[in-house]
Amino acid sequence: MLQATKPKLGWNQTAMSDKDITPMRVNASSPKEIVRGLRRRVWAILLVVIVLTGSALGFSLVQTPTYEATSKMLIGQKSTASQSLAGNVTNLQQLTVTMAKALPTLSVTQQVVDVLGLPEGSAEELLKNLSAEQEPGTMLIDISYRDPDPKRAQLIANTVAQVFSQKVAQVSPGANAITATVWEQAVVPEDPVSPDTVRNVALALVLGIFLGIGFALLLEYLDDSWDSPEEVEQISGVPTFGVIPEDEGLVSNTRFEILARKRNGT
Repeated sequence: MLQATKPKLGWNQTAMSDKDITPMRVNASSPKEIVRGLRRRVWAILLVVIVLTGSALGFSLVQTPTYEATSKMLIGQKSTASQSLAGNVTNLQQLTVTMAKALPTLSVTQQVVDVLGLPEGSAEELLKNLSAEQEPGTMLIDISYRDPDPKRAQLIANTVAQVFSQKVAQVSPGANAITATVWEQAVVPEDPVSPDTVRNVALALVLGIFLGIGFALLLEYLDDSWDSPEEVEQISGVPTFGVIPEDEGLVSNTRFEILARKRNGT
């Protein structure tokens, strides 16, 4: 009596279950594999870079240029010969900080509006574009004003300096009076301070490269296709015995037969 026996497999079937051979893409993290993946996704990196740099360039071109004019004031004090020069300079440097805070105020801009005959209510607008800052270690104050019109920026910067000098003389009379002298008049600026097209494009280029690399790595991580027989062996754990090449002629003939059947209604 013959007894049927199951054929023996060439590998241990019980040692590898269906769960063990389920295809799962392994995302290699070696530098060589990362570089290879980035090369495959160069188009993604270039796409992000072009979009960001183009957006930065377009945004810079549509912005209205802004010009900045700057005048300088020197803070001093009328003093007698008995006062110490070193102590006087130190005190004046400390006083200059207070003066720089007091200059960009509504009382100053309102007087500028009256002097120039500007429309009522424009004092607050002038205050938004006005700034004053002490030059470190000196008694000089830089008065800056920004405006789309370079000549208007120069006019307002110079007028603010003159108005503030008069206000200081009014509130500090006497032998030891504090003085605020216009040290340097503002000139008409030639180049706008904003937008800085070169800087914006450069920053967008650097940011685009980093974001493009991140986008390429994300696409590589989400890609579940197999690129080579070696990768198939790595994922499945089973050796590859052969590769079936794609026959373009066979694919074309099959498509032609399908179209012909549809036309004939079969």
